[in-house]
Amino acid sequence: MSSSSWNDFWKFAISLAATAVVVKQVYELTSGSDQKLSSLPPRSRGVTSLIGNTPLVEIKSLSKLTGCRIYAKLELQNPAGSAKDRVALAIIREYERQGKLRPGHNDVILEGTSGSTGISFAVLANSLGYTAHICLPDDTAEEKLQLLRSLGAVLEPVKPAPIVDPGQYVNIAKRRAQEISDDPLDDRQAVFADQFETDVNWRIHYTTTGPEIYQQMDGQVDVFINGSGTGGTIAGVSTYLKERIPSVRTVLADPQGSGLANRVNYGVMYDTVEKEGTRRRHQVDTMVEGIGLNRLTWNFKQGEHNIDEAIRVTDEQALKMAKYLCINDGFFWGSSAAINCVAAVKTAYKYGPGQKIVVVACDSGARHLSKFWKKAATYSSDLTLDEVLE
Repeated sequence: MSSSSWNDFWKFAISLAATAVVVKQVYELTSGSDQKLSSLPPRSRGVTSLIGNTPLVEIKSLSKLTGCRIYAKLELQNPAGSAKDRVALAIIREYERQGKLRPGHNDVILEGTSGSTGISFAVLANSLGYTAHICLPDDTAEEKLQLLRSLGAVLEPVKPAPIVDPGQYVNIAKRRAQEISDDPLDDRQAVFADQFETDVNWRIHYTTTGPEIYQQMDGQVDVFINGSGTGGTIAGVSTYLKERIPSVRTVLADPQGSGLANRVNYGVMYDTVEKEGTRRRHQVDTMVEGIGLNRLTWNFKQGEHNIDEAIRVTDEQALKMAKYLCINDGFFWGSSAAINCVAAVKTAYKYGPGQKIVVVACDSGARHLSKFWKKAATYSSDLTLDEVLE
């Protein structure tokens, strides 16, 4: 082969090699893009398909300062903004299965709630062709009331009262459902959701929320922490996790004025304000909405044996923690999430570094602007974690 032929051959070989490199780079880039795109959530059908499978995020500031890994399950990213979406949909589906709710017939769902469950029912009622009738305390945060009105729910605010009072909001919701059902001139069917006592509540968290946390944490959870309103979340998740990780600790985060902490720690449903006679509200003497009770619900009792300890959190600690998380992590969360995080830090300090702790971020601070966050916003942006716990 002549020298010119060899030169032509090597030019061709070099060109071919360069082309191969370009093709390889293009393949890697496009396959990487496909991989990223494949991780995006699939297209969904309707608002109900968006409920569940919420993200889990590490709270970096708390992890760094405690030496633990502290994560939050972002239930606030459900379409109606809270963990109550899961329960509301499960209750509706059960009544539909029983033939007591008929999609598209404007049947009525009645519930007594401090706000979030009512919002979930209002959103789902609009989607499925029902009417939501919500009874709630008249001192519920104004933004929750406005949101319910905007969603088109029938709203019935009532004076706060103990559960033994016929005028208590849960009892009124139950009575309204019966009144509609008994009216011969009303062809609608009406159901009382009964989130506190229905077995559907804790079971939906056992079948969805618990497994999601287990999978997202690769089966490695040392502590699960949550408050108790109806008791469904802490009962369902703790039961699921205990069955798979016997060593996991379940901690109840309880606001001031609630008797549940003493129930868990000492076996007595009692709070000091009962003796002192200083209770300002009939239910729980706290700024926190949605958690804390002075009675045992069916759902709480289903998981009570799985709760290892309870941590009492004051309003001031919750307020400061909410501000701390906002300034240091960019998380603008509601009062119950703040209480859970205070309990997480106390647990981390008590049992030492290296733990993997999961809390629930229940809803956004946007639902608590006029009460809880009005006060939380007044705290210094320079708060230290030790000052939060004072």
